[in-house]
Amino acid sequence: MSSTPKYRWELLALLSCAFFFHQADRAIFGVLLSSIKEDLKLSDDQLGFAASVLFFTLAVMVPIAGYIADRFSKKWIITISLIFWSFATLLTGLAQGFAGIILFRSVATAGGESFYAPSAYPLLAAYHTATRSIAMAVHQAALYAGLMFSGFLAAGIAHYFGWRGAFFLFGCCGILLGGVFIFRLRDLPKNIISSENQSNQPNQSDQQTNPSLSLQKVSLQKAISIFVRNPTVLLLTAGFTAIVFVNNAFVVWAPVFIESKFSVSKIEAGGYVMLYHHLTAFCGILCGGFLTDRLVVCFPRFRLFVQFSAMLLGAPAIYCFGMSGSLSAAWFAVAVFGLFRGFYETNTHAAVFDTVEPQYRGMTVGLMTMTAFLIGSTSTILLGRLSTIFGVKDGLSYGFALLSVAYLIGAIAVFTAMTFTFHRNRIIENHAF
Repeated sequence: MSSTPKYRWELLALLSCAFFFHQADRAIFGVLLSSIKEDLKLSDDQLGFAASVLFFTLAVMVPIAGYIADRFSKKWIITISLIFWSFATLLTGLAQGFAGIILFRSVATAGGESFYAPSAYPLLAAYHTATRSIAMAVHQAALYAGLMFSGFLAAGIAHYFGWRGAFFLFGCCGILLGGVFIFRLRDLPKNIISSENQSNQPNQSDQQTNPSLSLQKVSLQKAISIFVRNPTVLLLTAGFTAIVFVNNAFVVWAPVFIESKFSVSKIEAGGYVMLYHHLTAFCGILCGGFLTDRLVVCFPRFRLFVQFSAMLLGAPAIYCFGMSGSLSAAWFAVAVFGLFRGFYETNTHAAVFDTVEPQYRGMTVGLMTMTAFLIGSTSTILLGRLSTIFGVKDGLSYGFALLSVAYLIGAIAVFTAMTFTFHRNRIIENHAF
């Protein structure tokens, strides 16, 4: 099958569907946490540990996935990954205790999910150059849709059929989608053009005179070197780590926090906290993508400016969410927090790809994700420990308030990249599509 500009939108639709389940399968654990805790007789420390094992497994596996993504078929990596994690989600519904949750939910599901991003983002970037920010924004919006609808759907299914039914349903749907990918997903376009580095890096002339240079032949040592020797990538990874640190804790503990502090039902707590947060994030990411693709042409640092501003303004909203004294205040804070999160995540990968050659992007995403999730995996343990020490209501209030510090640290890192390093590391790509 030939690669055409029209296919880029079908690709975006396919990957968005996969990302919907990628995040929905992960989010339903937090929505159903209290039911799982009661049924399997688990403690808050055990639940926090189970969530951290998932994120830790992602961190360990994703560099391997990144290296494989730069060498082998992205189509088959994505397809097999989707089917594998969906099957693991289905098996989570059969767990009979803590060991089952760790094996199926934390290890198997994360192992499958870890192979998705290092292949999906470079594939999407290859088909979208002039429309990269909006494509990344729509793809990320699928994450928000998954988190919004999974909250209500999972809570509703748990109410009528028990928490296991939600894992069965989401797992089966993902497996069916994997079957569609076998026939419709395509690999990298044959006419992909390697990017031109303004700083005239070694071997650049070879890439420019040979546009068909294979993206498969990638040295592991070179790929790691590209990551660790690029200060802009390292600083943006620090910002991304702050985002992941907060997001991990939010997805796992926010429904429990709302349910316990304001004495609302599971459906209201799990459904509305995800709805209000991700609805505004959905709006933020689409607006951010639309604006960025237009302004970045004239202002190359605009992606980083958006990220810095979003983290700086998002920090007070996170603090207010944790310390909110009423349910309406909590809803407002979580919505504002979501809006700025959306603006940041418009450019999570697009900003990094502005400084990394196409043939090294899979490994870069892998190392970036590994770093973020190794550190980010500790946030769920932190909030679980605070919940045990101070009680669920007070412990999680203090925990969410403390998470605002992570956003401030991330904002400083992105500001440093925007001001001091981006102009040296930036590359310019030919717009193939």
